[in-house]
Amino acid sequence: MFICSIDRDVYLKLLTREDAERLFALVDSCRPHLRRWLPWVDAVKAVEDSRAFIEGTLKKFAAGNGFEAGIWYKGELAGVIGLHYIDRNNRKTSIGYWLGEPFQGLGLMTKSCKACIDYVFQELKLNRVEIRCAVENQKSRAIPERLGFVNEGTIREAEWLYDHFVDHIVYGMIASEWRAR
Repeated sequence: MFICSIDRDVYLKLLTREDAERLFALVDSCRPHLRRWLPWVDAVKAVEDSRAFIEGTLKKFAAGNGFEAGIWYKGELAGVIGLHYIDRNNRKTSIGYWLGEPFQGLGLMTKSCKACIDYVFQELKLNRVEIRCAVENQKSRAIPERLGFVNEGTIREAEWLYDHFVDHIVYGMIASEWRAR
């Protein structure tokens, strides 16, 4: 089980089957906000869809290939953060994240990303972590920029969002740079 206490009000916890209803309720309550940048929102139509997502992430975690953790703030599920995969041969991974609209502007994602990056470098002993953000998603881009990631370039038309492509910026952090901060 993955649990990471960040401060008195915030912790990360591996999503479990028991979180399916809360996860669905958060997605459902923030659809227009989330849909602007996330391609999977329309596919989440019922609690069963959230449950299936969690089941898949638990299998990924059991296989040692990443995780999805709930971001909990004052006892409420505020969002999700996770490692998309773990490339053990090249000792790298990438982080994905989202927050429900009412929880933005509280510093939750910066704290959560910092905790995940510490975990990646200290516990998993990986060498590289990436965060990819849509070019126009300023709030998401602010996270790696605030944490000192290097803007390594733009991938053109990297993701299909419902009716159009968006470009992504790739941000990278190396273990030696993180330790030197």
